[in-house]
Amino acid sequence: MATTRVPGTTGATGTAPRGIDPRGPRFAAGITAVVLAVAVLTGSVWVLAFQTLVFGIGYAAPAASPYGWLYRTLVRPRLGPPAELEDSAPPRFAQLVGFVVAGAGLVGALAGVDAAVEVAGTLAFVAAFLNSAFGLCLGCELYLLIARLRGPRTADQAQ
Repeated sequence: MATTRVPGTTGATGTAPRGIDPRGPRFAAGITAVVLAVAVLTGSVWVLAFQTLVFGIGYAAPAASPYGWLYRTLVRPRLGPPAELEDSAPPRFAQLVGFVVAGAGLVGALAGVDAAVEVAGTLAFVAAFLNSAFGLCLGCELYLLIARLRGPRTADQAQ
């Protein structure tokens, strides 16, 4: 994942460094893994629906993410500054992937597919667990793979 070195309180240009604290998404992945484990173990459509909503918020409005709020409010103030910041695009894309997977399970469950909650919940749980326990963000890796396949972008394409 792309990271930006944080030499002090400002970046090389004298402005505040841009990016996110990589510990935040990892903390959120831990909560996500617990919520998804509950969804899988209970088969609860409601718990999967809740997590799908959280994934959607994490993608559409990352600053409003409930797990991000918990990290910023309860955890981050007790930690030192991060050694590096990371680009927010890969974790945001990972939230979209989680939304699609959990959303597919939710739609399947509402359509009467018996194992939809368990299958989608398990897939999303594995991804969240890998991120939380080992720092391996599958959605982030997928983002970087797609970026490599697309090739370099010019300034005109970025607009």
